[in-house]
Amino acid sequence: MSASSSSSSQILFISSLIILWYSSNIGVLLLNKLLLSNYGFKFPIFLTMCHMSASSILSYISIVFLKIAPLQKIKSRSQFLRIATLSIVFCASVVGGNISLRYLPVSFNQAVGATTPFFTALFAYLMTLKKEALVTYCALIPVVAGVIIASGGEPSFHLYGFVMCISATAARAFKSVLQGILLSSEGEKLNSMNLLLYMSPVAIVVLLPAVFVMEPDVIEVTVSLALEHRFMWVLLVVNSTMAYAANLTNFLVTKNTSALTLQVLGNAKGAVAVVISILLFRNPVTVVGIAGYSMTVMGVVAYGETKRRNQ
Repeated sequence: MSASSSSSSQILFISSLIILWYSSNIGVLLLNKLLLSNYGFKFPIFLTMCHMSASSILSYISIVFLKIAPLQKIKSRSQFLRIATLSIVFCASVVGGNISLRYLPVSFNQAVGATTPFFTALFAYLMTLKKEALVTYCALIPVVAGVIIASGGEPSFHLYGFVMCISATAARAFKSVLQGILLSSEGEKLNSMNLLLYMSPVAIVVLLPAVFVMEPDVIEVTVSLALEHRFMWVLLVVNSTMAYAANLTNFLVTKNTSALTLQVLGNAKGAVAVVISILLFRNPVTVVGIAGYSMTVMGVVAYGETKRRNQ
């Protein structure tokens, strides 16, 4: 009886984690779009800095006080410099993604973002000469072809937004490969929560001057928008908290499920985000666009499966 009860509790716990993971990931994406496109809050760099500020504060509380993950200390100056390098690349990927949401619908943004495995495989080969089986590379063909088809069938296609989205996706993949290279020794490896704890303050230092140079009127416009929309500050705080929650729940889901489960859930998450965004923002979609995105998702699934089998 106790074993059955324990098993039920574990299933309930993991299910709750997955729901929170989906909610925070999709929620921050939709709120980013709402703020950047619908509310006239056209400051993606400042928004990213808000995310990093929340992540910095909440990471410290979660690790130091709540003990969600053990605190891993930085052991050398070279390790700190490596983390700082990762932080800059991470900043570029988040800012690029937020800029793209100003110009592209969430559905197309997610379609482009699904090409991450292609860029990861490309950078892994260029930077480490790591080769995959031929069948694994073949699985990437529909990933790229699907986005090309989706681009042709996207009614709201915007070239600058597309370039920023591709750049953000490439930067995300580059950071993943770079992290494996820079923090490869056992003594310097950090779990995702500690990495976020150390990357966030560096990101704030990098983003702050960028905000003053590239978004000088952010405070004036934000105050004006807050007076016009009384829930503006609430949306900013909730959005920033969700950005941290997305990282926290990703860490917890990774810790409590298998790699295969995470892969399947990750692929499904993108599709769920697309459906919800279309229903919420009512952006026009075409059969060609849906076909292209479907091809990309199937390619990502095939890539993950072939990679798993050939490991």
